[in-house]
Amino acid sequence: MMRHDFAAQRIPDGFSWLGEPQAFRFERGLAVTTKGGTDFWQATHYGFRRDDGHCLLTARSGDFSLETRAEFSPRTRYDQCGIMVRVDEKSWIKSSVEYEDAQISRLGSVVTNLGFSDWATQDISSSVRSLHHRISRRGSDFLIEWSADGVEWHQMRIAHLHALAPGAAARIGVYACSPLGESFECRFVTIDIDENRWLAPEP
Repeated sequence: MMRHDFAAQRIPDGFSWLGEPQAFRFERGLAVTTKGGTDFWQATHYGFRRDDGHCLLTARSGDFSLETRAEFSPRTRYDQCGIMVRVDEKSWIKSSVEYEDAQISRLGSVVTNLGFSDWATQDISSSVRSLHHRISRRGSDFLIEWSADGVEWHQMRIAHLHALAPGAAARIGVYACSPLGESFECRFVTIDIDENRWLAPEP
């Protein structure tokens, strides 16, 4: 396993920003403050295309499991943070909690293929302010999971990225954005990259 806890007080080697945030600092992990009006979405239903959120990414070939523990203090509807797997602006996956109001938020994932995004969600209490996210890759397929404690994991969905050939490199890491507000604050306590933990299907 490759674990990044930001104890060295710097961006880990091999990582770089796609859309640097308004501010970031190293405090019990990587603390991020978003710029206003930032988002990742392509076309479907809403009609707009946005690709200007904040990602800290590294290149990874072949199969893997990517995990983070995110802590967050949302301010405005759709404030969000989680993990990202990305080929380009037309092909990517994100998994996060998106804030709705003081009672309900959306635990969900977006899979974008051929320049069109979907959004699969389930309700979660807005009192939740910390969550583990994990994406595991096998070939061009992905298992997306969440956990409250990093031990017991729950499947959200299985998805496919059409533009990603098996074994080809993708950029992977963490992301945050605030589509309607600004200065959303979140923290990524750790980023873990490991061998694929997604069990092969039984014959």
